[in-house]
Amino acid sequence: MSQHAIKNNHAISVIIPAYNREWTIKEAIDSVLSQKFDDFELIVVNDGSTDNTREVLSSYRNKITVIEQKNLGVSAARNKGIVSSSGNYIAFLDSDDLWLPGKLETQFEFFNNNPDTFICQTEEIWLRKGKRVNPGKRHKKLSGMFFEKSLELCMVSPSAVMMKRSLLDMVGLFDETLLACEDYDMWLRINCKYPIALIDTPLIVKRGGHDDQLSAMHSLDKYRIQSINKLLKSDLLSKDQQKAALKTLKKKCHVYTQGCLKRGRNDEAERYIRLSENL
Repeated sequence: MSQHAIKNNHAISVIIPAYNREWTIKEAIDSVLSQKFDDFELIVVNDGSTDNTREVLSSYRNKITVIEQKNLGVSAARNKGIVSSSGNYIAFLDSDDLWLPGKLETQFEFFNNNPDTFICQTEEIWLRKGKRVNPGKRHKKLSGMFFEKSLELCMVSPSAVMMKRSLLDMVGLFDETLLACEDYDMWLRINCKYPIALIDTPLIVKRGGHDDQLSAMHSLDKYRIQSINKLLKSDLLSKDQQKAALKTLKKKCHVYTQGCLKRGRNDEAERYIRLSENL
């Protein structure tokens, strides 16, 4: 089982971070290996799993590249995969999601036809506890510049994304200080400067409703607040974007403060009150 990516200069590098996902990782990997487009490398970063994830991965032998690391979180796992990869394009797949067969082919073709585009995502099918559900209007995917709408909630799915490697050279890697909402942070940093295109065809299956999802964590707004606050201190935003980010930050601070007070976390509530007052 290889521990380092072999620099074969594939067109696309596919990166799957995995932590204790023995029950889903095989289906995720198989959905990549069955793609019509085959000029890719598949890198799975095992982020310190304590279940049988390693054993599942070892069964693939030389079909995939496996990188082992201690448990450092999904951002560190994705970043390790990125710096170890060789492709001109980077695609991500969460270990509990699936790709449909034409996913890589469709996105690669899209970039050939739209050479000035740096990043695109596809539409998706949602499954919750195995049953298909329809996303609400607020989750409707957009195309282009939608930074302001992305401030409220994450509008991009990692498993649906393909991007040029050069884009990451410009915006940086995932923020490893964020225990969750690291993708929200990445898409904001990208979309304040660059359009994110949408391919209006569902090419991924997004599976939710299980207890070990990061998105099921309580208090996700804490990480969104951290991300927006960091962005406001950067020089990335236009005046209009700064205004929108500040408004959203104050709103999220208020909501999070109320949640802390309700749960008796008064010291934490006081910190977010001070943060809001100092904006």
